[in-house]
Amino acid sequence: MSFRIERAATTHVEALCAIERAAVETFRGHPAWRFYSSVSIPPEQLAEEIQRGFVWVALDNESAEPVGFVWLDAEQDGHIIGIAEIDVLPAFHRRGIGTALLEHACAWARAAGYRRVDLGTLADVPWNAPFYARHGFAIVDKNDPAYAYARERDREHGFPDTLRVFMSRALSPPRASEWAVWPAPVKLNLFLRMLERRDDGQQAWQTVFRLLDWCNEIRVRVRDDGGIHCATDAQDGSGDLLMRAAALLRDRANVRCGADIDIQTRVPAIEGLGGRHSNAASAMIALNRLWQCGLTVDEVADLASELDAEIALFVRGRSAWVTGAGEYSRPIKLPRRWYVVLDPHEHVSVDDLFQTTELTRIASPATISSFASGETLENVFEPFVRARYPRVAAALDWLADHGHARLSGAGGCVFMETPTPERAEAIARHCPRSFAAYVVEGVGLSSLHRALARHAAAA
Repeated sequence: MSFRIERAATTHVEALCAIERAAVETFRGHPAWRFYSSVSIPPEQLAEEIQRGFVWVALDNESAEPVGFVWLDAEQDGHIIGIAEIDVLPAFHRRGIGTALLEHACAWARAAGYRRVDLGTLADVPWNAPFYARHGFAIVDKNDPAYAYARERDREHGFPDTLRVFMSRALSPPRASEWAVWPAPVKLNLFLRMLERRDDGQQAWQTVFRLLDWCNEIRVRVRDDGGIHCATDAQDGSGDLLMRAAALLRDRANVRCGADIDIQTRVPAIEGLGGRHSNAASAMIALNRLWQCGLTVDEVADLASELDAEIALFVRGRSAWVTGAGEYSRPIKLPRRWYVVLDPHEHVSVDDLFQTTELTRIASPATISSFASGETLENVFEPFVRARYPRVAAALDWLADHGHARLSGAGGCVFMETPTPERAEAIARHCPRSFAAYVVEGVGLSSLHRALARHAAAA
């Protein structure tokens, strides 16, 4: 058979859970059987990890059906990633699928700047520790504090510590001429208020810029010929804006190198999430490092602001309280929250919204306390979007049946905040088929900055 490996989609969840259950059956008769058989992957958790981009699937080229998968666990030390699960349907054993999945995951981790891949496995099962040993993994001291969390999780599941070994594989940093992987996280505007026009003629705004753990992916490598080339599957102008950002950085830093850039879109292009601006910001941060420009993050942000204030916010990489024309921002500490994000499948023209003659709702500046109390949660564009875009209005109405539905930015992104992922998932499960629902977590520090720290440490 022939197969291909690609990022898993949430539509694969049921099939991947079935693969895991079938793989567990191969342990019948082993002392670990009763523990493996009593623990299975929660589908909601797998869906969340797929959405975060940490799961890859092997698909049969003829049937396009999943025959195996690998799931990386990034909830460890910021420079180390783990293999949470790797399974192949028993009927497809010994066909190189497990090897391909393992090497694919390790190659991605190396490109993303991780220094090491860790895993826990069984020493006496041929397709466990001996398999990993053939692929560069070595047994490590399980008493190392780095494995305390995994051992505690085993104890919670009743898994005997005597059966477990931990293994690790070191990763070398990617060379400048090789592809490096960088996340491009999106955001929500938790409110959007229009203030008085400033003396310089620019419109003043006020918002809370909330970063999400939901990312597109930028792949970058250095070229020697000075050219900047961008490939993207996005239809939202991301490539053009990104190339302008890269050219601005190159010219101001007086760099002779060029770059190949590949935007891999994983977040729907919903207006209001800031995907175009985030892609450009991630490219600037990545190229500042790869081209050895030597600029600080604030200097890159100042440069980015010449193109758009929102690019600069993504460069700075913090959830923030933002005023003015976007140039005044300060980090804000927000409580841990999850969001139901709806895609109404309706394009909202941002240009039309900004040009509307009805946009006259001037408000007084809000305070952080009024925002925290829930008094300031409005979006100045919502009445106009409701009036002109019926699908967005319908999405707002449906979500309002479950809580406070809001609009993000100047676009069609509809969302609601929840205190727990379980609450968000319960709402998303009932989403009408006319929309698409996503559950995402808000973060204070951008995944782009976590990636920057990894790449810097790996060098």
